[in-house]
Order: sequence, then C-alpha cells, then structure tokens
Amino acid sequence: MVPEILQYDFMRRALLAGLMIGTVGPIIGVFLVLRRLSLIADTLAHVALAGVALGLVTGAPPGAAALAVSVVGAVGVERLRASGRLYGEAALALYLSGGLAVAVVLLGLGRGLTVDLFAYLFGSITAVQPADLWAILVLGILVLGAVAGLYKDLFAVTFDEESARVQGVPVDALNLLLTVLVAVTVVVAMRVVGVLLTSALVVIPAVTALRLARAFRAALLLAVAVALAAVVGGMAAAFYLDLPAGGAIVLAALALFAVTSAWKR
Repeated sequence: MVPEILQYDFMRRALLAGLMIGTVGPIIGVFLVLRRLSLIADTLAHVALAGVALGLVTGAPPGAAALAVSVVGAVGVERLRASGRLYGEAALALYLSGGLAVAVVLLGLGRGLTVDLFAYLFGSITAVQPADLWAILVLGILVLGAVAGLYKDLFAVTFDEESARVQGVPVDALNLLLTVLVAVTVVVAMRVVGVLLTSALVVIPAVTALRLARAFRAALLLAVAVALAAVVGGMAAAFYLDLPAGGAIVLAALALFAVTSAWKR
C-alpha cells in the first residue's frame, strides 16, 4: 500500500527535490566546515535574496536572478577574503549585511513584499514544479561533477592549503571555484528550505557527520545520509502535522545532531 504522503503529485515532487538537495548540500558543507567557512553559505544566501528581490522588482525569473547575483557575490567574497585586507570573517559579514540591505531597498522601491518573497525566504517545497526539478537536477549534477572531478585537489586544499600550494595545486582558483559552487548550492536549496534556512541544510548534516566519521569519504557519505534522513523525516512531519516543510526539515537535522552529540559523550 502506498503511504498517503506519496499519493499526491506535489508531495512526490517535493520529496524528489528534497532528496536531490539533501545529496548536494552536505557534500559542499563538509568542505566548508573543515575549512571553518560555514558562514559563507549563510552569507551567499543573503546575497541570493538580493537577486530574488531584483527578479521580483524587474520581472526577471527570481531563481535565475538569484543565481547570477549569488555567483557574482561569491566571486567578490572570495576576492576580498583572499586579498587579506580584512581580518577573519569580516568579508563575509560585509556581504551578508550588504545582500540583505540591497534586498530590502529593492523591495521597498518596487513595493515587492509579496507572497512570492515569503516563499523564497522560508521555502515552498510543496510548490515545486517539474521545471524546478530539472533545474535542481542540472545544477546539482554540475556541483557534484565539479567536486568529483577535482576531489583530490579540493581534499589537499581543505586539509593543508600551504602544502597544496607548494605542490603546485591551483589553490586560489580552487578556493574561487568552491565559493561559486556554494553559491550554486545555495540557490538550488533555496526552493526547498528558503533563503533563511539554506545554510542549515548545508552545514548541520556536515557537522553531524564529522562527529561520527573517522575518514573523509565516510564523512561525505554520512553527511548525505543525515541530510536525506532529515529531509524525509521533516517532510513527513510537515505533511502529517501540518508544519512548514523548511522549518521541519531543519529541526529534524538539528534533532539528529543532538542525538549524535549525546551518543558521542
């Protein structure tokens, strides 16, 4: 017997979208957490919000506008961070605040505070259309293909950037590429959990996996498993308890983190 949650087309599309995001996001998240760059996902999510606002105001597709603006923002963040002209994560703070400010100003100018905006802020996974699934699939394959093709170099840069540079690894180019991949992942995940919760789906499964795994590859696989469990559990809770899907997914991921933390004590 087919469970009730799978008897509706919109829930099947939502689940498929969530599973694809749950596969892509945590893999990027493991690289970010190990490099202590977890906040970059949150920063680029706020930059993507500026892109959404630009799309809503100008009439351009918000998803495409968010992708373009977030990629440009990713390049700017990495250039500023790599220049060493700012300490610590100050570059991320600048872009995070700037992205939100631009979004607020654009929406104020266009009087665009509409229901569409809230769908991008908090996610609207149950409104996922077949075209959204194809977009998520293409962008997800792009991200996973880049990680698979450059796995050894990304691994080297993640654990010892200076040694990788001495060995001839193009560290600066890889750092820029990783930041752009984060931007693409953020835009992909935006439809599922919303701009404000995107970084959680990228970072929390990675943090949970790194508390359990003893090898890098194992951490990648565990992070994906945790994210998929959170997506399925969160969506089931959202469907049967009438909860917002994005929030339920993130709370499920946090619950898994709490359980693993208690188990590791």
